Amino acid sequence: MAASFLWASRVASHLRTSVAQRGFSSVVLKDLKYAESHEWVKIDGNKATFGHLGDVVYVELPDLGRSVSQGESFGAVESVKATNDINSPVSGTVVEVNEVNTSPYEEGWILKVELSDAAEAEKLMDSDKYSKFCKEEDAKH
Repeated sequence: MAASFLWASRVASHLRTSVAQRGFSSVVLKDLKYAESHEWVKIDGNKATFGHLGDVVYVELPDLGRSVSQGESFGAVESVKATNDINSPVSGTVVEVNEVNTSPYEEGWILKVELSDAAEAEKLMDSDKYSKFCKEEDAKH
């Protein structure tokens, strides 16, 4: 897979000041949906913008035009401690990738897709369910 690469050391610096103990954002926005794999998504008509929460040092981004499927990996995110797959919270075609990732939400989105099935967003957690999910995950560790 050909991929664009993004070095985002400023993201790690920013996130270290605003994350919970396991590295997931302590600021959960109400107008977003969240996946168990800690990706967030904002739906706007037939487009979706999404990103990943956690200590990001390096991100492997997909090429424009690539199809992504809900729950499947499309790239990787590297933190100080580990490298993890980034899973797509919804299915669609990549229409834009973010080469400058400096915050977990406003400027920190990873990519934008044209949705192939907007109803998939209903399978994701709202902010309240995601906050509860993170607290339960943290209690296990």
